[in-house]
Amino acid sequence: MAKKETQIKNLIPLSDELIERRIYLIRGHKAMLDSDLAELYQVETKALNRAMKRNADRFPDEFMFHLTPDEAESLRYQIGTSNAARGGRRYGPYAFTEHGVAMLSSVLRSKRAVLMSILIVNGFVRLRGILATHRDLAQAIEDLRRKQAEQGEQITAIIETINQLLLPESVPPKRQIGFTADKDDGEAGGDQ
Repeated sequence: MAKKETQIKNLIPLSDELIERRIYLIRGHKAMLDSDLAELYQVETKALNRAMKRNADRFPDEFMFHLTPDEAESLRYQIGTSNAARGGRRYGPYAFTEHGVAMLSSVLRSKRAVLMSILIVNGFVRLRGILATHRDLAQAIEDLRRKQAEQGEQITAIIETINQLLLPESVPPKRQIGFTADKDDGEAGGDQ
């Protein structure tokens, strides 16, 4: 196994990050564009697509799909691919899922294609692990947010109760009973 890994590293001096950056989320699938794959396999895009079309029975819809003009335009803005008006592609790109990438190595029939497919599939696997970790982290953050909101409501209720206990009750002042000498209203013992 070590010999195969050495062959891969020597033949293809690519970083894992470079491959992972070329994996896009399209129609809910993690996929790579035909032009990116052609560059990695060091073949022309039209040669890659020709090999795929000659072996169309190996590429069902869940392995590969043709992008709509809107999807292609959206990706062009996101990743900066060339415009057809400026000498770019004449046909919309194909997107290959992880299984489609694995199948490409069998139809291209080159040592580089086989070794590159191994690297790319490993990139898909790493990306899947990263996404699972992020999903778990996002769920944990949401649980903490929900718990914090519940505790915030409980703390607010406690503070309101304490404030009610600390405030003096609004009881009308008690009326004094008895006679006061300092009243000068004419009621205190005099002849009038």
